Amino acid sequence: MELRRIFQNQSVWDWFKSCRLPVVLYGMGDGADKVIAAFERYGIEISAVMASDGFVRGQTFHGFRVKTLAEVENEFGDFAVALCFASQLPEVMSAIKAVAARHRTLVPSVPVFGDVLFDGEFINGNIDSMNAAYALMADDLSRRVYDNVLKFYYTGELSLLDEITTDKTEAFSLLNLGGSEVYVDLGAYNGDTIDEFLSYSGGTYRKIIALEPNEKNFAKLRAHCEGMERVELWQLGAWKENAVLTFNNKAGRNSAIADSGVQTRVAAVDSLLCGIKAGYVKADVEGADYETLLGMRKTLANRPKLNFAAYHRFEDIFRLPLLIHGLNPDYKIYLRHHPYIPAWDTNLYCI
Repeated sequence: MELRRIFQNQSVWDWFKSCRLPVVLYGMGDGADKVIAAFERYGIEISAVMASDGFVRGQTFHGFRVKTLAEVENEFGDFAVALCFASQLPEVMSAIKAVAARHRTLVPSVPVFGDVLFDGEFINGNIDSMNAAYALMADDLSRRVYDNVLKFYYTGELSLLDEITTDKTEAFSLLNLGGSEVYVDLGAYNGDTIDEFLSYSGGTYRKIIALEPNEKNFAKLRAHCEGMERVELWQLGAWKENAVLTFNNKAGRNSAIADSGVQTRVAAVDSLLCGIKAGYVKADVEGADYETLLGMRKTLANRPKLNFAAYHRFEDIFRLPLLIHGLNPDYKIYLRHHPYIPAWDTNLYCI
């Protein structure tokens, strides 16, 4: 199917530029910084910045005093909302939808990593790859997810995510994890995804190998796994080769390769496994997903089940399935989106 048809509507950037309503940013932080930079690039004027009531404390952001929804409504009456933050918390997503029910709300998609924007130039440069990856999707739901995520990137329409959001239980039913898996967790954070694996494997496994590059996160991971048998922990990032790279050393899940920060060891998965046959590999490696796959050529030859994040960079939704197929064309490739605004937690499940 030719995907160019889904880009025939107005882009989110063009909509904000041509709308006659005041444009109000909803949210602060890194996401809002990126949206402001993109608005400057496209010549979109910002009228105000607002936040949820509990986050408004008289602060300023990029020269704007941060206001509550009620304050902005008193000032402008009606206005257009540009959502600038992400959440998977049900109460926060409900609050976002409540705002969207009162005022036209779109999500200007900016990448989690990098500075490439999803616009006409990006589409024209990648449409052939988009079509090729679409053809690899293994079922109708995967194709709908693929369609809607691309539409969402382009238009910012929240309803497109509602139409494709599914629970993780359905995705893990595809993986069909058993009790004798060798589980490789890339980006293990504090051990929560090990718990997730155990919940779907019946609590049993043959071996767990987990990587986490951030020192503080790794200490939490080690404490979390204390007393567990057949668990191998590495304070490493996943990469295409063994090396030392600079990480930003941010807290939480956001530790990633950066221009400045802390020198951190990274490794190719193939070199760590040393012939061990992985049964299931989960990767959430903060923008290094493509390079991680390049370091898994031998591992993928044995076709372990895969759970790979496909949302850190806009191109991941097509370049990751194309690479997986190139490394092992026997894979069936599925795409699922789980509850999250914007299109984060959009993952590839491969069997």
